[in-house]
Amino acid sequence: MTDSNPYTPPPIWTWNKPSGGRFANINRPVAGATHTQDLPRGKHPLQLYSLATPNGVKVTVMLEELLALGFGGAEYDAWLIRINEGHQFGSGFVEVNPNSKIPALLDCSGPNPVRVFESGAILLYLAEKFGAFVPADPGRRAECLSWLFWQMGAAPYLGGGFGHFYAYAPTKIEYAVDRFAMEVKRQLDVLNQRLAESRFISGDDYTIADMAIWPWYGGLSKGLLYEAGEFLQVKEYTHVIRWADEIAKRPAVMRGRMVNRVMGPPESQLHERHDASDFDTRTQDKVEPGR
Repeated sequence: MTDSNPYTPPPIWTWNKPSGGRFANINRPVAGATHTQDLPRGKHPLQLYSLATPNGVKVTVMLEELLALGFGGAEYDAWLIRINEGHQFGSGFVEVNPNSKIPALLDCSGPNPVRVFESGAILLYLAEKFGAFVPADPGRRAECLSWLFWQMGAAPYLGGGFGHFYAYAPTKIEYAVDRFAMEVKRQLDVLNQRLAESRFISGDDYTIADMAIWPWYGGLSKGLLYEAGEFLQVKEYTHVIRWADEIAKRPAVMRGRMVNRVMGPPESQLHERHDASDFDTRTQDKVEPGR
């Protein structure tokens, strides 16, 4: 393979032109707030600021699963953060997550609010807070956390790597697509081999490892993520598909997928969630942050 426009990196990289692509308007090489914007607060102890990307879905699924188990303290307000409009760079959001990425959680159940950011950290925080979805046995716990951190390390290859160059990059680069497609297929094979011997990711029990991995690799295995199912031949990973189908049927997962969703059929979207009844009445027309 040859490149008709070879690129040689300059001695010093400078940010002097738009990066191009679907998310060019939110990419920048500096951190911090770009504008003053307070975050809304609801009545529940847990305040979630998010969007129904795979990382956001992890947390709303976890919260809905906790509520399904009867943990009333897991009641939450979910506020929509529109990343394409820069809500994540508002001063209030940056105070909760200095990395300006969704999701971000504020736990107001104690005397002082506790901020938690990074989706894996939020899952583990909630699991430990409520004593659910993480095994107590040291060996099983280690297996669960190993797969949780596997997902956190693997997903950038799927999202920022394959997903970007296959679906969003303004220019298709054969080398980049091939490189990340190879790695994503290897990751699917890792999961497929694991799920050939185990009902769920870390064993017989459904855990935060499944909640972390399913929105990414479950969606990919069903051809829903980046519409790349045929390209990656995901039908080959039969054990992943079996696992993905089982989790997709869980009522809490169905609800969690809807929260903060702004894409797809209107009936699949619940822009904000402040009460369980919102799933019946919908809240798409409620006031959103920055509006």
